[in-house]
Amino acid sequence: MFKRNSLLGKKRYIGKEARKLGYEIHPYMPELADGLASGKVNRRDFLRTATLLGMSATAAYAMAGSITGQGLGVRPAMAQSAKPGGTLRVAMAMQEMTDPATFDWVEKSNVARFIVEYLTRTGSDNITRPYLAEGWEASEDLKTWRFTARKGITWSNGDEFGSADIAHTVNRWLDPATGSSNLGLFAPMVEEVDGNKRGIPGAVEVVDDYTVQFNLRSPALAMPENFYNYPTAITHRGFGKDYEADLSKNPIGTGAFELAEFAVGQKAVLRKARDWWAGPFYLDEIQYIDLGNDSNAQIGAIASDQVDMTYNTPVDQLDVVRKLPNVELHEAVTAQTGVMRMRTTEKPFDNVDLRRAVQLCADRAQMLEISHRNAGQVAADYHVCQIHPEYFDLPGPTRDIEQAKALLAKAGYPDGIDLEIVVGDTQGPWETAECEALAAQCRPAGINIRINKMPANQYWEVWDKAPFGLTSWTHRPLGTMVLSLAYRTGVPWNEAAYNNPEFDAALDEAEATLDVEERRKLMEKPQQLLRDSGVIIQPFWRSVFKAANKRVKGHITHPTFYHQFHNVWIDS
Repeated sequence: MFKRNSLLGKKRYIGKEARKLGYEIHPYMPELADGLASGKVNRRDFLRTATLLGMSATAAYAMAGSITGQGLGVRPAMAQSAKPGGTLRVAMAMQEMTDPATFDWVEKSNVARFIVEYLTRTGSDNITRPYLAEGWEASEDLKTWRFTARKGITWSNGDEFGSADIAHTVNRWLDPATGSSNLGLFAPMVEEVDGNKRGIPGAVEVVDDYTVQFNLRSPALAMPENFYNYPTAITHRGFGKDYEADLSKNPIGTGAFELAEFAVGQKAVLRKARDWWAGPFYLDEIQYIDLGNDSNAQIGAIASDQVDMTYNTPVDQLDVVRKLPNVELHEAVTAQTGVMRMRTTEKPFDNVDLRRAVQLCADRAQMLEISHRNAGQVAADYHVCQIHPEYFDLPGPTRDIEQAKALLAKAGYPDGIDLEIVVGDTQGPWETAECEALAAQCRPAGINIRINKMPANQYWEVWDKAPFGLTSWTHRPLGTMVLSLAYRTGVPWNEAAYNNPEFDAALDEAEATLDVEERRKLMEKPQQLLRDSGVIIQPFWRSVFKAANKRVKGHITHPTFYHQFHNVWIDS
């Protein structure tokens, strides 16, 4: 079933590298390497695809360097001056932290990720590497994947980590009773029965104490990347079975840290309790301090040395931070975005002409300038970003007030309509500014939008129920990941209640395609279908920022705001 191929003799250059590296690799690798050599595949796509197919990042970088003559291009080792010890204090919202499978905020996962960990880890360079899994291999048709657990890792209660933990965790995701968004992310392991999504029987197979096999109904390339989404932390095999599924009460994990203090809305303290299985971890303690949703309070705290880092610095605070003598800004170009979506099962948004009329009023470049100070790039209403490797470049939509009026009349509103949009400023005041910009742009067409601004915590109670709302979606390394989570029929996070079997099938086909260029071409259809449905106005992609004291060393801002602090140290 798993074809092993050293590739000797198939392609001279790849055969030579395979011999050098002692590596057995997927049968698609000669074609991928040929694409890199000919210029049809860029270096980033080669590295990403090679690692997803089971090659180590080191080997993939080495092979790319041999083919292109550009060298390894890997991140240099930590400076010799790194000092162990110290406490990192981070200003960040402190939310409840119960079941990692149902996490709906990155902030929850940032506290949890130093306790419970992931099978893989995707770095800021968009390359996915083994983590709790020491490696994986895929069948030639990408419908069968085997992940091997890293040996020698123990849980904080003394149990050995292995395949039973992985299987139990994934089966919980695939159980609709859990309510995990991972049902959408791992769609090839899911079936629909009587209108409900559930895991396919036999999708998760324990091969031995350290090996788990995933049996898919359709091919999928991104399985390793999907295992580093923030609700995919691996929990102990007794979680939700032998004891309550509440990490704040039962913080059993594979990480080096213990949960020393935890209070929702106040503070969390993580204290290093043992050596980290993956190598040195310089920090002794990480403190998360909740200063509320007031960005002024966070900037004041870092200016007065009450914290060392902010979770997020809004664009309206950038000029202030730049003037602080001991603070520097960290920026990441991302696929984070604010999506103004219309719920297709609620009147009047069940009418596609009404939705398209609203969509046609939007001036996306103006929204980016007004609400986010041009810190980002214009989007085009299909939630796949230019930085996603499978992005198909569709021409952007243009504002057309006359056509909007015509569609509004066709929808039954020749004299205009009053609408309400709900927003919570969950990621900053730019969200309300974006809504205000859309409201102004819609008035000439007779569409009057009232803005209902709610407290952030209240917004998350209605984000997937409100007829019209703005939701901030975080960065993910693949456009297919976002589309699977947010727009597949019947998945938990489909806040627009979008239901289009043609879209689902087109997305399946793109996810199953290995060839990089062919996959981009196949993405044209789901992108076009989503935009033509008029379910979202998605004006721009955000660059994101955080402020940190200059004594914080070794930190790189992850585009998803995941806290990867293993190389961070404090220069006291």
